[in-house]
Amino acid sequence: MHTRFRTPISRPALVAVLALLGGLVACSPDEGQTPGQKLDEGMASAKRSGEVAKKESEQALHKAEQGMEDAAHKASAAVSDATITTKVNAALMADDQLKARKIDVDTSEGRVVLNGTAPDAAAVQRATTLAQAVDGVRSVENRLTVSKG
Repeated sequence: MHTRFRTPISRPALVAVLALLGGLVACSPDEGQTPGQKLDEGMASAKRSGEVAKKESEQALHKAEQGMEDAAHKASAAVSDATITTKVNAALMADDQLKARKIDVDTSEGRVVLNGTAPDAAAVQRATTLAQAVDGVRSVENRLTVSKG
């Protein structure tokens, strides 16, 4: 005795599957491909699209990381510049001839600019020396002038 196993499939499901396969075959611009080839081509296209999306997301992530690093560096530089300005002001205030003077200290990327007046040429030079002695100072531009009277 020979027994056959059948998987029951409903008529509407069978019609839907056949219609889907027929549509797949009929809608394709390349009629020389089998449905299996078309399916393989579709899967390969989906894989390529996924790879492109992955690469684009990796690039976006790298760009975001770079932006965060740049922002952190700028924040660190701003803190360093503020610290340098504070230390230069403290050094100038500790000098007997310069402490009574209004000297503006501006710092950008470790470059210090001094603006204001000093009582004499020696005090102008001393202001430069004091500013240069502060840790983190890369250069000093001394725009101080000798006050008259």
